[in-house]
Amino acid sequence: MLPIYSGGHATYQDTFVSDLLKYYPDPFALPKSTWETIIQFWYLDLSLTDTVMQDCYSKFGPEPRLPSCMLRSYLLSIKLKVTSVTDWAAKLKECPLYAILSGFDPNDTPGVGTFYDFFDRMWQSDQNNLSPKKRFPKPKVKKGKKAGDKTPADTDSISSKLLPFFERHPLKPVNPFYLIFRLYQQQFLNCSIEKGLINAEHLSLAGDGTPVRTSARGRKKRICDCKESGIHDCHCKRHYHQPDCNWGWDSSRECYFHGYHLYMFVASDSKNDLPVFPLLERASRHDMLSFLHSFFTMNAYLPEFNIEKLLLDSAMDAYPLYHYCRKNGISPFIDLKKTNNGNYKYKETFTIDPDGVPRCKKGLRMHHDGIEYKKNRCKFRCPLSNRKKGCYCDEPCSDAKYGRTVHTYLSDDPRIFNIPPRDSEEWKKEYDRRTSVERSNKREKNDYLLEAGKHRSTKMWYCRLYGIMMLQHLDAWEMPSVEDFQMSFNKLPA
Repeated sequence: MLPIYSGGHATYQDTFVSDLLKYYPDPFALPKSTWETIIQFWYLDLSLTDTVMQDCYSKFGPEPRLPSCMLRSYLLSIKLKVTSVTDWAAKLKECPLYAILSGFDPNDTPGVGTFYDFFDRMWQSDQNNLSPKKRFPKPKVKKGKKAGDKTPADTDSISSKLLPFFERHPLKPVNPFYLIFRLYQQQFLNCSIEKGLINAEHLSLAGDGTPVRTSARGRKKRICDCKESGIHDCHCKRHYHQPDCNWGWDSSRECYFHGYHLYMFVASDSKNDLPVFPLLERASRHDMLSFLHSFFTMNAYLPEFNIEKLLLDSAMDAYPLYHYCRKNGISPFIDLKKTNNGNYKYKETFTIDPDGVPRCKKGLRMHHDGIEYKKNRCKFRCPLSNRKKGCYCDEPCSDAKYGRTVHTYLSDDPRIFNIPPRDSEEWKKEYDRRTSVERSNKREKNDYLLEAGKHRSTKMWYCRLYGIMMLQHLDAWEMPSVEDFQMSFNKLPA
């Protein structure tokens, strides 16, 4: 039968008070860290989960557990760093407080199968993975040529082909994780927007990829009879236990890993480094390919977001991406690659430095003299002149009183010429915020133990990833102090 819910979050709070005092007559003896968790889940309203997931249940059969309680319990397990669903089901039976916080009767807690049934309902597909388990084997990707280098790839070629394709064929929000995303968006992402933690109308977005190791080796087995025929190196299809995972190159640790390539978008102007949208790609995919797929998928799921700035690393340094940003009114803040930067002739007589600043005929860097936004150009003036004395160069290159001036147009080279200019403090200050996505990824992997899930299906990895993102938003919300909450808790009717 359909889940029966009445009273919403207020009913959960009333039941929590009565059960807590029943099993813990002196609740204030609990440690402060426990009370901090209690406060967060006391104010976490997940009653919308019951409405959103109504169609995921049958009208017949026994009464199911409330979806809101199941989701709350799963978030609590991640909060307490319990990485196994089996261990968590056992802890619910052992510790009444965990059951009460979840919204269950301590004498009637769900088992392991109930949790996995709940995950199946959130995953909108009969298959636990996005790819079929039978596929052809692929060789490992090439590692970087130098220490710290990523997998070599022609980013200009990739972006020049995929950008027009995604523009002509917009993606649709029909992925199996759509319901999980909807729960995350409506109860966490939108709440952070309402609280002023994210500005969706003027969004500054930072993106970066990070490896997610799921196993020490790729598990597969033969389904052909080539080995019996004496052929040991055949390229026939194999049966993969994790078909969405493969081998990738981790440039930071300089080693191969088996798993996913997580591409995460974070609101860089948020003080709490709040995540916006993730996508689990194959580990072998280059950052450029992962970025394009994730970016246009995010546009399909969050079309109301107005992206004004994009903060990306040098892996996305490609001309087609700069042209796309300029066409769509996005200011790109992208680090330049270490090779082929600047030092070329501009307007026949001026050399351009890697940061977009022209040099005069004597080889001196010219000075900034303002930005003309309407004409999309920056103005530079002679370095040996000022407005009071004029030009005092011994070999002036212009008859003008204040020396030679040069305008750099974005249309001439949108990669080198930026507004604001690359060498300005405004550009550097904005680009420094790109580290917000690195801090967010660090929280997911180190603080919330993302890689400790030990799952073998993309379904469970998405459930764990979005659960962690929900807690990141919950941690950013302002909560009363333990002392103030205990004073108000003391006045509640038992």
